[in-house]
Amino acid sequence: MIQIAAIALFALSLGGVVYFILSGVKVKAGWQKGNGPIARWLDERRRTKFNDQLPEALATMSNALRAGFSISQAFESVVEQGEKPMSEEFAILQQQLRIGMSFEDALSSMSDRVGSEDLTLVTTAILISRKTGGNVTEIFDKISDTIRARQKIARKVRTLTAQGRMQGLLVSAMPFILGIAMVLLKPEMMIPFLCSLTGVVSVVVVLLLIAVGWLIIRKIIKIDV
Repeated sequence: MIQIAAIALFALSLGGVVYFILSGVKVKAGWQKGNGPIARWLDERRRTKFNDQLPEALATMSNALRAGFSISQAFESVVEQGEKPMSEEFAILQQQLRIGMSFEDALSSMSDRVGSEDLTLVTTAILISRKTGGNVTEIFDKISDTIRARQKIARKVRTLTAQGRMQGLLVSAMPFILGIAMVLLKPEMMIPFLCSLTGVVSVVVVLLLIAVGWLIIRKIIKIDV
């Protein structure tokens, strides 16, 4: 009876962990907009790629404006010459403008959808320049230089904190490696332990401690630039 209860508790705990990890993930292209860790990881990965492509997109728009194109045609040049996800987001922007959405609302919609601070800076500069009549090409060049400098610092910080991230991964993986090794080497001792209530509770406590330790390490090595 105790073994059945222990197995049920272990299955329930494992199911809860899997549900937490996968919760909120929408299987579709583009932004996942979910609440689970995988959804947030996918969004952050896509946002990072978008930010990396932003300076090149600004250079493309700046060159288009210098050639006498309008701001809408400059957006179209990003759609034609850019890579995903940059080209996808500007394609959505163009579609919204074609169906009658105002220029300001379309830019705000893209900024909210992407969630990038760099893009928010760009959209704010565009909207201000439209009202005040500033030189958009010079603004794009300055923002592009600022973003490149920030990305350079961010890469340097990531390099300096690589050792801390690796230590966090090793410390987090070590209990799992030791547990698998013990099961393979001493199955007659470990299997009854894992099927007992004490064993299941111990595994759950270890998982919680690993999660807390990883969050602490991640908080220490995460530096906002």
